[in-house]
Amino acid sequence: MDNSNNMSYQAGEAKGQAQEKGNQMMEKASNAAQSAKESMQEAGQQAQAKAQGAVDSVKNATGMNK
Repeated sequence: MDNSNNMSYQAGEAKGQAQEKGNQMMEKASNAAQSAKESMQEAGQQAQAKAQGAVDSVKNATGMNK
Protein backbone atom coordinates (compact mmCIF):
# COMPACT_ATOMS: atom_id res chain seq x y z
CA MET A 1 0.00 0.00 0.00
CA ASP A 2 1.54 3.31 -0.98
CA ASN A 3 1.63 6.33 1.32
CA SER A 4 -1.43 7.99 -0.24
CA ASN A 5 -3.58 4.88 0.19
CA ASN A 6 -2.32 4.39 3.74
CA MET A 7 -3.22 7.96 4.69
CA SER A 8 -6.65 7.57 3.11
CA TYR A 9 -7.19 4.33 5.00
CA GLN A 10 -6.15 5.92 8.30
CA ALA A 11 -8.47 8.88 7.67
CA GLY A 12 -11.34 6.47 7.06
CA GLU A 13 -10.51 4.60 10.25
CA ALA A 14 -10.44 7.82 12.25
CA LYS A 15 -13.76 8.92 10.76
CA GLY A 16 -15.37 5.58 11.62
CA GLN A 17 -14.06 5.72 15.18
CA ALA A 18 -15.29 9.30 15.61
CA GLN A 19 -18.74 8.34 14.32
CA GLU A 20 -18.92 5.38 16.72
CA LYS A 21 -17.82 7.56 19.64
CA GLY A 22 -20.51 10.09 18.69
CA ASN A 23 -23.13 7.35 18.55
CA GLN A 24 -22.08 6.09 21.98
CA MET A 25 -22.30 9.59 23.46
CA MET A 26 -25.76 10.12 21.96
CA GLU A 27 -26.93 6.80 23.39
CA LYS A 28 -25.62 7.73 26.84
CA ALA A 29 -27.36 11.11 26.65
CA SER A 30 -30.59 9.44 25.58
CA ASN A 31 -30.36 6.96 28.45
CA ALA A 32 -29.72 9.78 30.93
CA ALA A 33 -32.72 11.71 29.61
CA GLN A 34 -34.96 8.65 29.87
CA SER A 35 -33.78 8.02 33.43
CA ALA A 36 -34.47 11.63 34.39
CA LYS A 37 -37.93 11.42 32.84
CA GLU A 38 -38.74 8.27 34.79
CA SER A 39 -37.44 9.82 38.02
CA MET A 40 -39.61 12.90 37.51
CA GLN A 41 -42.67 10.78 36.76
CA GLU A 42 -42.09 8.79 39.95
CA ALA A 43 -41.62 11.96 41.98
CA GLY A 44 -44.83 13.37 40.50
CA GLN A 45 -46.76 10.24 41.37
CA GLN A 46 -45.45 10.34 44.94
CA ALA A 47 -46.40 14.02 45.28
CA GLN A 48 -49.86 13.27 43.91
CA ALA A 49 -50.32 10.42 46.38
CA LYS A 50 -49.24 12.65 49.29
CA ALA A 51 -51.61 15.39 48.19
CA GLN A 52 -54.49 12.92 47.96
CA GLY A 53 -53.62 11.66 51.43
CA ALA A 54 -53.73 15.23 52.74
CA VAL A 55 -57.12 15.81 51.10
CA ASP A 56 -58.45 12.61 52.64
CA SER A 57 -57.12 13.64 56.06
CA VAL A 58 -58.89 16.99 55.84
CA LYS A 59 -62.10 15.30 54.74
CA ASN A 60 -61.87 12.88 57.66
CA ALA A 61 -61.11 15.67 60.12
CA THR A 62 -64.02 17.80 58.95
CA GLY A 63 -66.46 14.92 58.60
CA MET A 64 -66.83 15.42 54.84
CA ASN A 65 -65.83 11.82 54.16
CA LYS A 66 -69.02 10.30 55.52
